[in-house]
Amino acid sequence: MSFTPTITRYWQTPFAHGEVLPGEGRFSLTINADLGEDRRVTVLTTSDGTVRAAVTPALAERAGLATGTFSASSFRARLAETGITVHDPDNLFYFPESEHAALQREAAADGVRRLTASDGAAFAAFEAAAPEADRDDAFVELDHWAVVGAFAAGRLVSAASAYPWRDAPVADIGVLTVPDSRGRGHARAVVRALSAYALGEGYEPQYRCQLDNVASAATARRAGLTLFGTWEVVSPDSA
Repeated sequence: MSFTPTITRYWQTPFAHGEVLPGEGRFSLTINADLGEDRRVTVLTTSDGTVRAAVTPALAERAGLATGTFSASSFRARLAETGITVHDPDNLFYFPESEHAALQREAAADGVRRLTASDGAAFAAFEAAAPEADRDDAFVELDHWAVVGAFAAGRLVSAASAYPWRDAPVADIGVLTVPDSRGRGHARAVVRALSAYALGEGYEPQYRCQLDNVASAATARRAGLTLFGTWEVVSPDSA
């Protein structure tokens, strides 16, 4: 599956600058002085099984990673021994490049439209109908860069919002559907409509969810997105 150069270049960046140390199997480690403190450990596992890790020189020195040859498992073990933890992985989904033109030509489903500040009352009722844990996971906000909603019988039942991600030409998408309206295609419709808008504005749609969020991953696939890989970064609670 072929993704756009925007995506491949973006994800190559942390692992292409600095000293690249070959590892065992399909693992490689980059010591990159340009990584920020909140990304001092970054791990990307692509869908073909390749694992790339990048660490700052200070962390490499501290964890004894600057010399020797590591596998993905021995790298993780060395981090754990040093008291360094990473977040649980996120799935990364994108549209294949071949799907972009068709997506942008596609008309939005009935009842699906962009939301604005004038939809505040409808959005407040929508949020009140969704469980707090779901709202936290989805991170859908009316004041984000772009928001699309699906209405049924005059009621907002599903919404997706996006914002530019880490100064990259990527729009990070979240989606939320109220429990009594799930399984009816609303989430798919708002994700596709929002993705088409993002592409038209020059942004690559990005859909992230944790590995154990099976329902969210299924929504991504139903919307036509394809798994690019998984991403992990150092936890702020790390030693």
